[in-house]
Amino acid sequence: MSLFSDIIPINKNEEKKSTSANLSPYLNFDPHYIPKMQPEFLYPDESHMASTARRSNVALPIIGMSFMSGSGLGGMAGLYKGLRATTLAGQTGKVRRTQLINYVMKQGTTTGCTLGILASFYSSIALGVTWLRDKEDTANTFIAATATGILYKSTAGLRSMGLGAAAGITLAGLYTLITDNDNIWSKARYIRM
Repeated sequence: MSLFSDIIPINKNEEKKSTSANLSPYLNFDPHYIPKMQPEFLYPDESHMASTARRSNVALPIIGMSFMSGSGLGGMAGLYKGLRATTLAGQTGKVRRTQLINYVMKQGTTTGCTLGILASFYSSIALGVTWLRDKEDTANTFIAATATGILYKSTAGLRSMGLGAAAGITLAGLYTLITDNDNIWSKARYIRM
């Protein structure tokens, strides 16, 4: 009995012999009934959607990795703070264990959420800048990082916004130096060789 018995009668021997070369061995139906859709790619390489699709495909992994690494780093910092605080307080046994868990969970979630929000801001702004400029280059990284620093510190005043922008542009510069193949360091390395 086939799921597609209305389309392909597979119980008749004469039809089975004629279509057996075309039948899929896994699904028991003729794959020629499925229309071939053109084009077979999502976005052409030079189109407007290709650059924003690349940015959007990278956005969720960046946010997830930022949250998870922030949670891990915050958990380690919370463990260190908890060990210091419980040792100084002279706590032992179950009370110390509970305090350590509280320190780890509180610091881990705080740091993880902070880095996740920063990554979310950055990814959203970078996607918008890429869509507006219709280019995929390092200027998008600098614009998005600077705007993320400004937006994140926007409730703390103009001085903090300036420091956030400086931190964003510095981190974008370091990221570009490390990952961009057409930067000064990679050219200097090839010249020496």
